[in-house]
Amino acid sequence: MKKRIWELDAFRGLCLLGMVLIHLIYDLTELYGFVGWNLPAWFVDFQEWAGSLFLILSGLCATLGSRPVRRGLTVLAGGFLCFLVTWAMAAFGLADRGVIIYFGVLHCLGICMLLWPIFAKWDWKALLGLGLILAVLGVWLRDSIRVDFPWLIPLGFLTPTFASSDYFPLLPHLGFFLMGGALGKTAYRNRKSRFPQCTGDEPVLGFLCLCGRNSLWIYLLHQPVLSGILWILDFLVKR
Repeated sequence: MKKRIWELDAFRGLCLLGMVLIHLIYDLTELYGFVGWNLPAWFVDFQEWAGSLFLILSGLCATLGSRPVRRGLTVLAGGFLCFLVTWAMAAFGLADRGVIIYFGVLHCLGICMLLWPIFAKWDWKALLGLGLILAVLGVWLRDSIRVDFPWLIPLGFLTPTFASSDYFPLLPHLGFFLMGGALGKTAYRNRKSRFPQCTGDEPVLGFLCLCGRNSLWIYLLHQPVLSGILWILDFLVKR
């Protein structure tokens, strides 16, 4: 059995818990309106850019893993499931259409994994250079260009009325993924932990590693669980 690199599992778990927190606050403030917080600027920035760390980490792990196409298809299927669930929520009046996840983090990760075999043999400098170009281009697209048709939304071209509760376009996020690949080809070229003196079995680290090893399941299940609990609370409060 291949030995896992504990700090990558732990960091993935930490990123995942941060995403769960972001979704919980979204549910409390936007989906159910339990609280009317004016979110501070630092949290808005964290909410916007925290997902980039997840893409960088996933690109790093792509250099260490195998069967990227199979993994990519699995993650992409999870993204399609998220689309179906959020579409149903809007269709049955449980939320407005802004909740629908047309191209969220799982869609983006799945496509990046499917594309990875194209870049797997590239030198780390080429990966880093292309990643930086795509990331900068994506940030520029987000702030500068609007289109009248929705078919380019996965790339980062938005329509004036586009809204989604989870949106991770390939530009800039494929760039972050490739930068992670460059990091994997340098910092983890020996496929060994950078912190061998620690095993990751300590209680807090062990919990983060557990979350990191089961990230797809946690991502798929956390929002239905959170939304279900808050829906029950909302029903009880309004009785």
